[in-house]
Amino acid sequence: MEKLKIKNKVFFKCIDHSEILAAVKKLACQLKRDYNKDIPVFMVILNGAFMFAADLLKEFDGMCEVEFIAVSSYRGTESTGVVEIKSDFTKNIKNRRVVILEDIVDSGTTISFLLQKMEKYEPKDIQVATLLLKPDALETDVKPGYVGIEVPNDFIVGYGLDYDGYGRNYKDIYKITDD
Repeated sequence: MEKLKIKNKVFFKCIDHSEILAAVKKLACQLKRDYNKDIPVFMVILNGAFMFAADLLKEFDGMCEVEFIAVSSYRGTESTGVVEIKSDFTKNIKNRRVVILEDIVDSGTTISFLLQKMEKYEPKDIQVATLLLKPDALETDVKPGYVGIEVPNDFIVGYGLDYDGYGRNYKDIYKITDD
């Protein structure tokens, strides 16, 4: 599907599923290389990162643990600038190597918030692995250690990303258009 309509917005395909899976596989190989002597805790940021995390973890052929935290910072197509925790993680991460799995880093507000929060629990180290990075949208000094694809500062949906809760289920990624 090259074009889709979600609510009152039109989106065109900009990243094909095959390109997404290639980036995910590359990230999984990098993580396996860097964490081959450890058992990392993969901290999946819900709701958006569920598809990315599922595909990445299938490709990561090492021992690991998986934990989830649900956060929200968007209303419609705009960031609120405020990160709200919907469901917190429960795993003890003290002296553990933690990898935050995020679908997209744009302003960096959510990741900055989570990094500060998690540091209080004294992990051995924390890295961020994101499928997508919008370098032109960054408003913080967050530098993800692992980036799958850099994208322009467009509003996008699909592969876990949503518009008001819709569009997460599409396997490709679509950008908003004025049409």
